[in-house]
Amino acid sequence: MGLLAGKVAIVTGAGRGIGRGEALALAGQGAAVVVNDVGSATDGDGADTRPAQQVADEIVAAGGRAVANYDSVDDFDRAADLIQQAVQEFGRLDILVNNAGILRDRMIYNLAPQDFDAVIAVHLRGHFCTTRHACAYWRDEHKAGRPVSGRIVNTSSASGVFGLVGQTSYAAAKAGIAAMTQVTSMEMARYGVTVNAVCPTARTRLTETGRMGNQDAPSGWHLMHPDNVGPFVAFLACDAAAGITGQVFGVFGGVVQRYDGWTPADVLQRSEAGPWDVEELLTRRDELFVTARSDFNSPMAQISALIDQAEAAVGINETVDTQIRVHG
Repeated sequence: MGLLAGKVAIVTGAGRGIGRGEALALAGQGAAVVVNDVGSATDGDGADTRPAQQVADEIVAAGGRAVANYDSVDDFDRAADLIQQAVQEFGRLDILVNNAGILRDRMIYNLAPQDFDAVIAVHLRGHFCTTRHACAYWRDEHKAGRPVSGRIVNTSSASGVFGLVGQTSYAAAKAGIAAMTQVTSMEMARYGVTVNAVCPTARTRLTETGRMGNQDAPSGWHLMHPDNVGPFVAFLACDAAAGITGQVFGVFGGVVQRYDGWTPADVLQRSEAGPWDVEELLTRRDELFVTARSDFNSPMAQISALIDQAEAAVGINETVDTQIRVHG
């Protein structure tokens, strides 16, 4: 029957790429799935009902339960309809996977306000709209005395957690999602809901224009295939993961890495009571950077090194640029 038998899930942006893989993984574990996707281009323009419908049909053809939804998640009312569709169609909601997103990369001096707003809307506001309605539903269920085992899996990015050149709006949205994940986990713990985020690395429509190359291993396994993310999302959605919440995980290939977020490092404190003056700060500035990391040990360099190790382990020698393979 699977670890998610009897559960009902929503996956946004599930018509292609990572979202499609997540929807299939949840369905493969027995969950009924509402497959949400506007069907837009990578920059958010246009609409097409076929991607969401095709994934829903694929799940049904394999013996699962699924319906399609074409609403834009950044529309607060349509997000409410999405939650309601899951409840009306399958009788409940247990899992929300927020994955929908677009990409409009620009250097900060070339970034137009409308492009910044569009990326923030789909990613950050889109996460908020669906999460807000799902959490209200679970809170009402809890207050009514019905058991709740809710799961939210958000999609952040290494770009948002560590930064990446050319992705001001995308990184800002993804950093906000990581922070929202932590706060929502605190607020919803009392109601039986866990909230986590994944930072996927995979080859998708948002990265296929880059120098991704052929990442097939000799066994036929695809190191950067977007379906590699789905099993970990299904794990976070199951009852056995009830103790895991407020966490952000990097996921790519056969690697899962927990991120520790912002942590206090070097401390500078005056020996006497009172505020700092600029001259004293100038004389002691180096004390703030005692544990500064070298470029080699930077978070993005660590991710790149892990990917290189994974490639080497399966016999792949091609070098791939970290900037075009980080996605989520």
